[in-house]
Amino acid sequence: MPSDIKTFLEEAVAKYNRPEFIPNDPICVPHQCTQLQDIEIIGFWTAILAWGQRKTIIQSGKTLWQCMDKAPHDFMVNHTEADRKRFLDFRHRTFQPTDTLYFLEFFQQYYQQHHSLEDAFLPPNAPFDAVEQALIRFHERFFALSDAPARTRKHIPTPLRQSTCKRLNMFLRWMVRRDAQGVDFGLWHRIGPAQLLIPLDVHVDRVARRLGLLQRDRTDWQAVLELSETLRQFDPEDPVKYDFALFGLGVLEPFGN
Repeated sequence: MPSDIKTFLEEAVAKYNRPEFIPNDPICVPHQCTQLQDIEIIGFWTAILAWGQRKTIIQSGKTLWQCMDKAPHDFMVNHTEADRKRFLDFRHRTFQPTDTLYFLEFFQQYYQQHHSLEDAFLPPNAPFDAVEQALIRFHERFFALSDAPARTRKHIPTPLRQSTCKRLNMFLRWMVRRDAQGVDFGLWHRIGPAQLLIPLDVHVDRVARRLGLLQRDRTDWQAVLELSETLRQFDPEDPVKYDFALFGLGVLEPFGN
């Protein structure tokens, strides 16, 4: 067990928060884009598919990107019903064509009315409050369309179901965190890095427990809050940078196994 956990984590962050990390991580899919809305659309969709092997996640994300003619925003705003047929063969584990068609419907209607997906996480006419409320708000807005399939709800988590919301918190990390390394995009500015919560998956959970950073016996939303608060004591302004450390130690090294 490392005697100085903060130093240990900082060294791991420096090791993994590097451009070399990008090609083998799902974040490589939105890194193919340069326009804000393109990054949001394919980044969000890739993040939602981020369970299972990273190689398969990346392949699925790139398939979607190609189906959107490598221009997600233009495709979303301007595509016709006939253009959706090309997506009918797309599947990723339990993500099925019904889910794909609803994502297309949501994005088309949304981007015809809004400039950025960040708006969907924000309270109307008020400053940003907290990530927990933002995720609940986003879930409600995402499924506000009258034809929202019940089966698709399992793909968009919410703290109200005590989910860790790992994939949404990872997407927020991508869009909000900013530093000189350039792994995360840092394109959103109304949500601050200090407000982010840790993307808690099985690897991060295992390493955090071995380091004594997480005591809660269940891996749920309360565990996300507990671990995020612990990491905030190490760096109040950028607590989620330690995701690089905990994930890297859990997946890329034998630590925690």
